[in-house]
Amino acid sequence: MTHSIKLLFTLVLLLLFSNPGITMAQFSPGDVAPDFTLEDVYGRPYQLAAMQDHSLIVLYFFDTSSPASQEGLLTLNKLLRNFDGTDLLVWGITTSSKSSVSDFIVTHKAGFPVMQDQKGVSATYQAEFILPTVYILGPDRKVINSFQGGGKSTEKMLVSLAERELQRNEPMLAQAISLEVQSDNPDSIEAKTVYGYAALKADEVDKAEDIFNDLSQGQGEAEILGKEGLAKIYAKQGKVKKAMAIAVEVEEMAPDRGAVNVIKGDILYAQNKKEEAMAEYQEAVSKPEGTAIQKAEANNQLGRLYASVGNFDQARINYDQTVELDPYNVIAMSNKGVTYQKEGQLDKAMEMFQQAMSINKNDQFSAVLARKTKEMMNLQKNIAEKERIDKLVKELAVRFRSQDSIFPSFTEKDNWTSRPMVLSFVDFQEKGGLSERDGMSMVLTSQLGEQLNQSGRVQVVERVLMDRLLEELNLGSSELADPATALQLGRILAAKIVATGALLHLPDQTLLSLRLIDTETTAIPRVLTKKLDSGALNIEQEIEWINQEILQTIMQKYPLHGFVVEVTGEQAILNIGADQGVVLGSTFEAIEEGKPIEYKGRKLMGLPKTVARLEVVQVEPDMSIVTIHDSIRPLQQDDKIQEKLTIVVNNGN
Repeated sequence: MTHSIKLLFTLVLLLLFSNPGITMAQFSPGDVAPDFTLEDVYGRPYQLAAMQDHSLIVLYFFDTSSPASQEGLLTLNKLLRNFDGTDLLVWGITTSSKSSVSDFIVTHKAGFPVMQDQKGVSATYQAEFILPTVYILGPDRKVINSFQGGGKSTEKMLVSLAERELQRNEPMLAQAISLEVQSDNPDSIEAKTVYGYAALKADEVDKAEDIFNDLSQGQGEAEILGKEGLAKIYAKQGKVKKAMAIAVEVEEMAPDRGAVNVIKGDILYAQNKKEEAMAEYQEAVSKPEGTAIQKAEANNQLGRLYASVGNFDQARINYDQTVELDPYNVIAMSNKGVTYQKEGQLDKAMEMFQQAMSINKNDQFSAVLARKTKEMMNLQKNIAEKERIDKLVKELAVRFRSQDSIFPSFTEKDNWTSRPMVLSFVDFQEKGGLSERDGMSMVLTSQLGEQLNQSGRVQVVERVLMDRLLEELNLGSSELADPATALQLGRILAAKIVATGALLHLPDQTLLSLRLIDTETTAIPRVLTKKLDSGALNIEQEIEWINQEILQTIMQKYPLHGFVVEVTGEQAILNIGADQGVVLGSTFEAIEEGKPIEYKGRKLMGLPKTVARLEVVQVEPDMSIVTIHDSIRPLQQDDKIQEKLTIVVNNGN
């Protein structure tokens, strides 16, 4: 009996070693990898649980005496050298001797820690009999994939890693890994497909189209994957008929794959066929075949559509499924947070935004939404401030309904002095396709509001006040699209300028159209248009450009005016200060109005004459102190002053 057991065990081992693609790993996707601490040959300790800042970790168990078990590890070493800034973490783990580990490190110039396992970690991870054994870990140390054996298993491991880098929005690294696979296996359909989508993600559309065209000329799986990619490219380029035709063709060829249903859904939504779009998204998530990225995209779009009609519970189910398929999908995490925010569940909203930021610290959307949520939470705790806002909102709602304004009254004796420049944002109407991100309007207006307030020149109406007022008035996006409504909102908020407009979601970008409207004259001093990358995680550069254009427009169209209050030697006091937008270094001209001119029986106003140049050296809320330069006569009390502007030409767009 004992002999039979030994013989059976030997046969099992022979079977396993002869089939390196067989997976023995005891941990399945979604399991949390057990923590451990190991030391490298220099005695430095490494603890897995301490690597929370790394969202992608490769645990590579190998043997230093087996070149076959090192193949994938050496490929990873090459990639780490070429992409020095990546936070991809690779750990080599071996039970080999200290001297052989040292030789390996020197020979291959290892750019990753190599640890000696003398604590049974290899046994825990079922990495004793088949080497290499590789685990790919995602956020929170959760297992994403595991592989055992070399050859085809190594190829699958690298393709999987390339897909994860694509999910992490690292298209260049995904391309590099794909090329490494293709260098060993030029016929790898999976590697070529990942390379094509990585090129598309990097906006290398021509390169992506070449890849997918080449694949589409093949047969079977290659043809299907190639045509899926082409359909996505044509949709991105706005070639709707071409994209739809290929999508229909692929659906007939591979009815169990849902990627093209997402493309069809996006096209139908942009055509305002929302019910048909819903049906396509639902079909996409129900189909069993496709990559994790494709299935995640389908669930996110379906969640966005449910959220747009107020079905937040179902939207959150789809967002959760998105993250289960793609643990790096910060878009779905923040989208889920927006649904909680809209329902007033601020603690849960904050939790989702923080989760997104823990995965990607550069996600500007989640950072802004988290700040706004924090402000709302603080307001709820500040009873006095909440009562102030509630009372003000009630008063403003009455004024809105009665069409009153609350502009401060000025005497006829002083229609020259500038009032504080108050600006109010009204949320942008969203049109066109279904953006993969929710909350874009809030992110834009919140960020612009913060930057404009920091400039000192503009006072932006509190976001929380506007939100509460819209809630009190029960105004939806259709009412806010009416310019008259936006103007009336601005007037009751004592805003000189209302900023409103639309976000047009196109397949490859979002077009912002922003109008600045003067609430007193109804004139439109500026219309701004800006192309935004609707999928971008960080839009600071675009927002900075818009902010500069708004400020420049306000300064050009509404230069500051005031009077000289008092003159003392080489300095003077002006009757305007920080409340009106005066900042240190601002320059003014003291002017003397020209004498009237009679011409053909008509009296014309003469041109004003500059009598001195003034530079602000001290600013108080309601006054400022200036030094006097280049005066042609002594400055006097009640001399008029006006801002002297330096025009900056900004061609960025």
